[in-house]
Amino acid sequence: MNAPATSAMAEGLAQVQAEIAAACARAGRSRAEVRLIAACKTFPADTVRAAIACGQTAFGENYVQETKDKWPVLKEEHPHTELHLIGPLQSNKAREAVALFDVIHSLDRPSLAKALSRQCENQARRPAMFIQVNTGSEPQKAGVLPEEADAFIAACRALYQLNLTGLMCIPPADEPAEAHFDLLAKIAARNGLDELSMGMSSDYAKAVEHGATHVRVGSAIFGNRSYPPADR
Repeated sequence: MNAPATSAMAEGLAQVQAEIAAACARAGRSRAEVRLIAACKTFPADTVRAAIACGQTAFGENYVQETKDKWPVLKEEHPHTELHLIGPLQSNKAREAVALFDVIHSLDRPSLAKALSRQCENQARRPAMFIQVNTGSEPQKAGVLPEEADAFIAACRALYQLNLTGLMCIPPADEPAEAHFDLLAKIAARNGLDELSMGMSSDYAKAVEHGATHVRVGSAIFGNRSYPPADR
């Protein structure tokens, strides 16, 4: 990673950290309550290393295959880093996901819960998990529907015995995000879940003001990304 790119990334990371701190102050929250996940999908390992050198420790990836290619060496070099799966997960990738990730944000259906539960038992690993809620009930988007969330949360706890820690959402692009953040917070509160994964580059400050404990920020830190030619 060349020096100008490294400088721009460091400035972006510092700006995001400052805006999170400001949003916490406006909401009367402690900065320690919010975890910044640097969404580094499609960016090379050297970019991640530069972010680690700036003090960033939590990173988000979307693709299992990309993570397998990029992260074993990074984890060996930097065992203190925390790796989050923030993209959709196929049930047949559950074994690899449990082995690779410390936190999974995209649990959204019984078949995936069953596959993850089996792999957690087989591997004696218990990644923290967030249930993705489709707060806008968008047919093209992954996530359990809001009206089905309570039952799915109960099943993930009692039937699948997963290490469930919170909820995640991606609000509709054409609607104010705040109502969706508030809906997610209400579902979490009535189910005794303390963690909320919500907010991306365009709305993370609003998410913090509405209770986010994890924000997933990519382009505001790393700049525009080049996507792979096909989903991996």
